Amino acid sequence: MIKYRLICKDCNSTFDSWFASSEEYEKLKRNKFLNCHQCSSDRIDKTLMAPKIINQSKIAHSEKNSKKLNNLNKTIRKYQKFIKNNFEYVGKNFAYEARAIHYNEKKKNKGIYGTASNDEMKELRDEGVKVEMIPWLEDKNN
Repeated sequence: MIKYRLICKDCNSTFDSWFASSEEYEKLKRNKFLNCHQCSSDRIDKTLMAPKIINQSKIAHSEKNSKKLNNLNKTIRKYQKFIKNNFEYVGKNFAYEARAIHYNEKKKNKGIYGTASNDEMKELRDEGVKVEMIPWLEDKNN
């Protein structure tokens, strides 16, 4: 696959397009199958493009960030496992259940976890309910 930056000779708009090969580009141009997205003209040509040069320091930096992300994901999964084993899942009823516990309507021996919107979390905090939001990673097995 090859990507070309193309220009319309009528309206001067530029756009990128992918081709199977340079020969495929030439064949499509010759048969007037290339057209401008703006004005529908078939007067399309290639423009100058700079090749993408791979920077080794960027690769090393990217790999370092990837390792950090993997370590962070492992830590989050450890927390998730702890939460699942030690707290009761209440799903979308989290705000209701948290209020019920806070106002002593329900006695819980176990903490709870579930989902709540940002607005619900703000309202709970404004009421003095101690809540925390943590990132949650979906299981890849599903």
